[in-house]
Amino acid sequence: MPVFQLTDNLIFPPPELAREDGLLAIGGDLSPERLLLAYHQGIFPWYSPGEPLLWWAPDPRLVLFPDELQVSRRLARTVRQGRFNVTFDLDFPAVIEACATTSRAQGQGTWIDHKMRDAYTLLHELGYAHSVECREGDLLVGGLYGVSLGGVFFGESMFSRVRDSSKVALVHLVDLLTRWEFDLIDCQLATPHLKSLGAREISATDFYELLENSLTDKDTRRGKWTAAH
Repeated sequence: MPVFQLTDNLIFPPPELAREDGLLAIGGDLSPERLLLAYHQGIFPWYSPGEPLLWWAPDPRLVLFPDELQVSRRLARTVRQGRFNVTFDLDFPAVIEACATTSRAQGQGTWIDHKMRDAYTLLHELGYAHSVECREGDLLVGGLYGVSLGGVFFGESMFSRVRDSSKVALVHLVDLLTRWEFDLIDCQLATPHLKSLGAREISATDFYELLENSLTDKDTRRGKWTAAH
């Protein structure tokens, strides 16, 4: 299957035409218009430093349905103890910066370069990208960020500087999404960590159908989020 070369035109090939490894297209830009178009079709950008901009639509797709979140007894105890203070959209730039720098510090590398940080921060300012912050005292020790459209939250990255901090952030996010009757969290690619929390793989065909229905049936909760909404 060929990899498509994007032009300045705001258009993507059908995600079903992605290669076996999930790569669909190359090029384009990270403008809000292109990013939102991509997410509406279940496509996301992911590339390493020095690579051109790559767009992906993997099959199968890792998703987390809110009612399938698996919370261990230890994690549930940590949440009940209130050790961490969890907020939403309080400091998006700090969260995306931490996602990038924490990965590098742990020797894992990161795809979140300055272009990605600027692009998603702009999406946040436009009300589409959201962060969950987990603090211990005044210190930001964990969190995550992603994009919200319809009843789908597209998880992008999470970080943890203190044990269980990112998991606590996820628990609070799922609680909020459950109250708002979201359909699913897109986790993109399978990892043992996410699977241990209840995420599972579904076919791309099923994912695109769920996505289309969710975008049709539910309005996007655009703007700053708070747990009190």
